[in-house]
Amino acid sequence: MDTIKTLLFNRFKIISLITVSMGLSIVLLMIRMKLHQSMYLSFLVWNLFLAIIPFALTTGLVNREKTNKLSLFFFFGIWLLFLPNAPYIVTDLLHLTRTDQQYLWLDILVIMSFAFNGLILFFLSLLDMEQLLKPIVKPKSLFVLMISIFGLTAFGIYLGRFLRYNSWEIINNPLALFSDIFEIIVQPNVEAWVFTLTFGSFLAISYWMLKEFSSFKN
Repeated sequence: MDTIKTLLFNRFKIISLITVSMGLSIVLLMIRMKLHQSMYLSFLVWNLFLAIIPFALTTGLVNREKTNKLSLFFFFGIWLLFLPNAPYIVTDLLHLTRTDQQYLWLDILVIMSFAFNGLILFFLSLLDMEQLLKPIVKPKSLFVLMISIFGLTAFGIYLGRFLRYNSWEIINNPLALFSDIFEIIVQPNVEAWVFTLTFGSFLAISYWMLKEFSSFKN
């Protein structure tokens, strides 16, 4: 209970703003459902829930009094497994090809709202993890690790969007998952590598830009 109180106190403003933003996304989705008389795009709520998981993990870790290296690396693995779910929502923009032209603007707004929250959760969680790793990882190694995280995240999004894998399938269906990954690595797959490179670059540049903006002072 004390840990929860400390967590809420230390991150009250951030959690409040995120809650308001996610609330707006859900309200926009409800308006969309009312106007269209359709539940289409309701899956965005589930995608947003999955996007919260990595942020919840790092929020818990940064508010722990002490986390040993072994425990941190264990949680790092779980965190990395769920991390692609946060920026994954950006790719839900592909669903705009199936929307009604009359309310296309609303569908764009709805998906962009959810995607924005997913990206914010991604960046905040990544910032937390970077701070957690700084004391135990050398600066050069940390830089390489961060670059790798962007690449792995983008690759994970590709697996989820185009091959329809979920984070937990590393346990439920590991043979098929690793078989497909091996095939992508061994055999030329232009789509997979171009997607990973471009989306990973987008995430990396956006993250470092936001870090610079947050430290900017007049």
